[in-house]
Amino acid sequence: MTALQLLDYAGVAVFAATGALAASRKQLDIIGFLFLASVTGIGGGTFRDLILGTPVFWVRNPNYVLVSAAIAAIVFFTAHLVESRYKLLLWLDALGMSAYSVMGAAKGLAVTGSFTVAIITGTLTATFGGILRDLLGGEPSVLLRPEIYVTAALVGAGVFILAGLFGTSATVSAVVAFLAAFLVRGGALKFGWTFPAYRSRPGRRPEDIP
Repeated sequence: MTALQLLDYAGVAVFAATGALAASRKQLDIIGFLFLASVTGIGGGTFRDLILGTPVFWVRNPNYVLVSAAIAAIVFFTAHLVESRYKLLLWLDALGMSAYSVMGAAKGLAVTGSFTVAIITGTLTATFGGILRDLLGGEPSVLLRPEIYVTAALVGAGVFILAGLFGTSATVSAVVAFLAAFLVRGGALKFGWTFPAYRSRPGRRPEDIP
C-alpha cells in the first residue's frame, strides 16, 4: 500500500471516529453512530469526486464504507472510556483533515493537472466531512471556532504540490504535507493560533453619504 493509499484509509477512519464521537455526545443508538461515522468518513471524498466528475471512491471500493462502520462500532463500545470526547474529536479531526488535504490535492492534480484545482480539492476534501458532521450532529462548527482551521488544509495541499514541483517523490511529498498541515492545526489547537478577526465600524447615516 502506497503512502497516499494509507493516508486515504487513515483519513476515512479518523474522520469516521470523529463522527462516531459526535454521535456519542448526543447519546444516539448504533444506527446513529453508523450514519454519522459514514457521512463524516466519506463525505469529503464524495464531494471531491462529484466536483471532479470521477466515479465516487467508495462506490468503486466499498471497503471504505466497511472501515467507517467498523470504527463506528468500536467507538460505540469504547467512547465512555474517554473523559473529554469533544477534545479528542478536535484532535482526531486535525489528523483526518491533514490526511485528506493531501489525498484531495493528489486526486485533483491527477484528474485535472491543475495546481489551483488540486489545492481547492485538497481543502474541500479536508473540511467538508467535518462540516457535515457538525451540522448533522448539532455540534459547534469547526469552521466557526477561532483557531486556524481551513488554513491548515490549504497548507497541506499547497506543500504537497510544492514538494512535487521540486521533484520529491509522491511518498515523501505526502508525508511532509501531512506533517505540515497537522503542525499548523495542532499548533492552533494547542496554542490558540488565530488570524486577526474582523472589526466592524459604525455605519454612516444616509445623509452623510455623498
